[in-house]
Amino acid sequence: MLPTIVVPRRFVSPVDPNSIAAFVPILIMAIVAAGFAGGTLLASHYLGKRINDPAKLLAYECGVTPVGNARDRFHTRFYLVAMLFIVFDIETVFLYPWAVVYKQLAIFGLIEMAVFIAILLAGLVYVWGKGALEWD
Repeated sequence: MLPTIVVPRRFVSPVDPNSIAAFVPILIMAIVAAGFAGGTLLASHYLGKRINDPAKLLAYECGVTPVGNARDRFHTRFYLVAMLFIVFDIETVFLYPWAVVYKQLAIFGLIEMAVFIAILLAGLVYVWGKGALEWD
């Protein structure tokens, strides 16, 4: 027979957790959040000034006058470098949890992370050797 856990009355919720009434606070929070978002959008629409002049409607590129068509094609290398950045950035995020538990992992954790970094560096050397990081 399993032992019975006695919970003091002050910690017992008056609402059955399996009923719909348990979700009322979440529904209220969702309504308030949607109301706030919609209210601020409507307030800015009706209270804000709208002055449309040609200079305001131009595309902004770091203070430089835009040159050429915005629909020009980008070279595939641009996307490749962006994907490589994301891959290496996500892989380096794995270093933070390892650093937090470094003392508990001891030498096993050190060897495991050395192998991980070696694989990461091998991928970087491979990509570098293929010329994917060249920006010609």
